[in-house]
Amino acid sequence: MQGQATSDGAGVKLVRVLTQDLQHRLDPFLMLDAFGTDNPGDYIGGFPDHPHRGFETVTYMLEGRMRHRDSAGNQGLLVPGSVQWMTAGRGVIHSEMPEQEDGRMEGFQLWLNLPARDKMCAPWYRDIGTAEIPEWQGDGVLARVIAGHSHGVTALVQRETTQVLYLDLHLEPGARFEQPLPTEHNAFVYVYRGDLAVGAGEQTVRPQRMAILANTPGSDGVVLKAGADGARAILIAGRPLKEPIVQHGPFVMNTRHEIIQAVDDFRAGRLA
Repeated sequence: MQGQATSDGAGVKLVRVLTQDLQHRLDPFLMLDAFGTDNPGDYIGGFPDHPHRGFETVTYMLEGRMRHRDSAGNQGLLVPGSVQWMTAGRGVIHSEMPEQEDGRMEGFQLWLNLPARDKMCAPWYRDIGTAEIPEWQGDGVLARVIAGHSHGVTALVQRETTQVLYLDLHLEPGARFEQPLPTEHNAFVYVYRGDLAVGAGEQTVRPQRMAILANTPGSDGVVLKAGADGARAILIAGRPLKEPIVQHGPFVMNTRHEIIQAVDDFRAGRLA
């Protein structure tokens, strides 16, 4: 599955891999954006101040430098290999601006839904440095464990309700990686380098493509195999919330009334 080319913020060019029409199929995940360019004109405008309410953002940097600032007083610098995890909760206004004028900028931003009971929680923020992300190494495989658990390695961030798994996988040519996954969890793979064969049928997923994994009864996980040139991919999975999803731009709540309240709060300056 190919994403949709679009722009966001102040004209930042990106590919929306997980689009709004997939939110129920890939619950609890709301959106995945992939950005990657050597042209400063595609990213230099960055993402000036904008609001969020009702979900979490997870930004993972592959190349480049991006500065985060928010209305809760947090700030941090994203560098290659690092992660910024922000829980918007009841509301936050933040910006993400490049701290470079040339060179490559590449990475991902994932939107993770919050359960109804937590949508109005206090905002939370954490920077996770490159060296802080635990890794697992197998035969020709390196797995960076950003969230959840993999092969006995535990990430710094865990989510009890959604049980998120987020792995950045580096596979040498022909290498295999197996990951247990609960049948009821929704999962997908996005390949950003090389080719990757997915599942027992070894269906090939090309670069810049997403594969949605089937919720096959009795299945116990997924097998991935790199092509002749190796592969790099992110594997993301989580337990669905099975709650209503009502989105209006940067606000994701459970009812239209809650969305109207979010917009009113933002306009009245009550979100900061």
